[in-house]
Amino acid sequence: MTIIKKYIGDLYIGNRFYWAAGGCIALFILAFYFPGLYEPVKVVLYTFIVLILVDYVFLFFIGKRPVADRQLPDRFSNGDENPVKLFVQNKNNFGVRITIIDELPFQFQKRDFEIDQYFAPIKSHWINYALRPVSRGEYEFGNINLFMRSMLGLLEQRTQIQTNAKVKVYPSFVQLGNYQLLASTHVVAETGNKRMNKIGQSMEFEQIKDYVPGDDIRTINWKATARKGGLMVNKYVDEKSQQLFCIIDKGRLMKMPFDELSLLDHAINSVLALSQVCIKKQDKIGLLSFSNQMGTILAADRKPIQRENIMMALYNEKTDFKEPDFELLYTRVRHKIKQRSLLILYTNFESVSGLKRQLPYLRSIARHHLLLVIIFENSELKKLSQANAENIDDVYVKAIAEKLVFEKKLIVKELQKYGINTLLSTPENVTVNAINKYLEIKGRQIL
Repeated sequence: MTIIKKYIGDLYIGNRFYWAAGGCIALFILAFYFPGLYEPVKVVLYTFIVLILVDYVFLFFIGKRPVADRQLPDRFSNGDENPVKLFVQNKNNFGVRITIIDELPFQFQKRDFEIDQYFAPIKSHWINYALRPVSRGEYEFGNINLFMRSMLGLLEQRTQIQTNAKVKVYPSFVQLGNYQLLASTHVVAETGNKRMNKIGQSMEFEQIKDYVPGDDIRTINWKATARKGGLMVNKYVDEKSQQLFCIIDKGRLMKMPFDELSLLDHAINSVLALSQVCIKKQDKIGLLSFSNQMGTILAADRKPIQRENIMMALYNEKTDFKEPDFELLYTRVRHKIKQRSLLILYTNFESVSGLKRQLPYLRSIARHHLLLVIIFENSELKKLSQANAENIDDVYVKAIAEKLVFEKKLIVKELQKYGINTLLSTPENVTVNAINKYLEIKGRQIL
């Protein structure tokens, strides 16, 4: 059975075979009307058969099968171009053409992916291509299929390389470097916002040192003094770190797709980039996700490992198409977050009536914390509202789009009326807008 597979099962017929066979058939039809062509056409047919046998011997008896391997990153970044490398080597003493078909994960829905390349004798090539995933999760690659043909190109020999591999797609970590500059610049200084002096006595312990005249006697550490036999005092510094929690709504409205990514994915990518900036600013950042029930809850921290913790927590978050329970969110926030914090809520409302059902819970949260609600603007509706109307149907579509766009603005006004900070952003700009708003709040010291 192995011999049959080796010499027959891996045999494929190339396009040139069909063209040549079709030419022979056409010549025989022509010879039917012109009998003098019959003998030359027979010679052509015999030559064609001999070339087929020669090509078969070259591929399956003289030739050696190519080898290939695939190199993948440890993880993919969602929504970004991720590099994939294929190593292919021709082990024959003659040049061949190889068609490479890499079995991509089904999530990409690419059924016509192939690479055709000429390989010189005893030569190898690194072939690079990029993949852009649009959903998080685990992706599984299949085999590498190599279809080798000689310069005759009549037959092809298939070689299947078993290189099954799995790679996890995480929230967009490739773009984190793009927001490093925002973390080290004061964006709000350019917008004319006035910096407010915040009065408070929040102190953070730094070290124990020897007492020197002028030190506050209230900071004497009596235990350390007793152990050393001399006065020791605690040294404190002003606590500059703030506590921030990103809250992600996983309800059905967050499944809406923009630029092939859902609003949930845009929010997750924004949270990951924001965590990078917060940690650089020495702020503590935590995470909550919810739908009809609570999801991930991650305590606030400012250690560098926190960004990795957030990435792992967000790796497999998905919407369940349920209505979000804001009452549950309120009770969990009151129970889990004791210290006044900045809460950044990524959610979406499509109507004022939908907002008013949840507004009492948002107002209750805002009484105990500084709440920033980020709502996504429907960029497709905005394009429709700005398009030129050329007929009656276009007029109706334009009017409805303008009404829905205006309703989004009413939602923002309704939230702001109750003192809730609100940011209306397009999905593609939500990351930079959220970071700028965070820097503005931090610069104004209004927490």
